[in-house]
Parts: sequence; C-alpha cells; structure tokens
Amino acid sequence: MKYSDIDKHSAIIFELDNVIYPEKDYLFQVYYLFASLIEYLELHDAKVLTDLMVATYNTEGKDLVFDRVKEKFAIDEKYRINFQHLLLTAKLPLKLLVYQAVLELLQDIVVDRKKIFIVTNGNPVQQLNKIKQTEWHGLEEHLTCYFAEETLSMPEPNVLNLLMKEHDLKRKDILMIGNSEVSKACAEAYGIDYININKIL
Repeated sequence: MKYSDIDKHSAIIFELDNVIYPEKDYLFQVYYLFASLIEYLELHDAKVLTDLMVATYNTEGKDLVFDRVKEKFAIDEKYRINFQHLLLTAKLPLKLLVYQAVLELLQDIVVDRKKIFIVTNGNPVQQLNKIKQTEWHGLEEHLTCYFAEETLSMPEPNVLNLLMKEHDLKRKDILMIGNSEVSKACAEAYGIDYININKIL
C-alpha cells in the first residue's frame, strides 16, 4: 500500500506497539537489563536468563516471563517489583526503530501536511517511555499522542471522541492504522476507516 491509497484522509491515527515498531524490540532490551541486574545481585548468568525470557515470550507470551525465570532459577518474588519497574521506565541501550515502511509513510504524511496521531492502550507511563526512546528521524514534532487509559481503554471510543473534539475533526477525516482486534473494533464502533498494518509492512 502507498500513501496515495490513503491521502483522502486529513488525519491518520497509528497504534504504537507492533504498528510503529516491533514491541519485542522494547521487551527484549528490558529482559537484558533485568537479567544483568539479577546477575549482579544473585550471580546467575545474564545470557542464560535473557535467553529463557526471550524463549518464554516467543512460546508462552510476555505475561509469564517473570514467572518462568522465578521457577527455573528460584528468583525471589521481591524482584518482580524490579522487573515491573523496568518494564515501565527502562532506559534502553538502543533506540527503538520504526518499521521502514511506516517511516516512509509518516514522512509522506508530514510532507502533505496531514495530522498524525499516536493512540495507544496500555500503561501511559510505559507507552510514553517507548515513544521517547523511539528513533523518529525528526518526525516527533509532528506527532500528537493520546493514551486511551487516561479516558477509557479501547475498544471504548472515548479517546477518539476526545481527539476529534480537540482537533475539530469529523469521522470521514480519520483513518486508523492498527494491528489488533481491539483497535479495529474501536474504529468500527466509532465509524472511522481502519487498515491493518500488515497491508503496509
């Protein structure tokens, strides 16, 4: 898909995780940082810990990562707080890189002077941390971000209603680009156009 396929819209909304960048690029760096902390405090091998965390993410999902490390290496439950804190506020070793196709699309939108919004579910502290550590190539000044949990999480359309009011937009003006059934349901419920990111990547 090319920019010309969506240029009838005057405002483009992007989800964040797995739309702007691969979420695992953030999580895997957090796993590395946590494993390094445990290596320092408990003398476990950081590489082995990191490998287990990545494997757990790939096979069972991100919600079980700490539990599997705790089980395998008898990590004290007290370290769950450290892990959760890192997930929210970690200073990453490497910047998060925008998907190349999405970067090119964002650049085209900016050149055409259209509005760009990031609308994301999830903890606002964590999501803002991701946004701040993304390599935007100068595009950040053109972004306006909304955190759905500050109103009501998607698929409830409260955040879209707020966005439209604050920027004097109509439903026909807006296209949402996402990757989840939640965002698709939100867009459909509110009556705005929606495209899955897989049509772009």
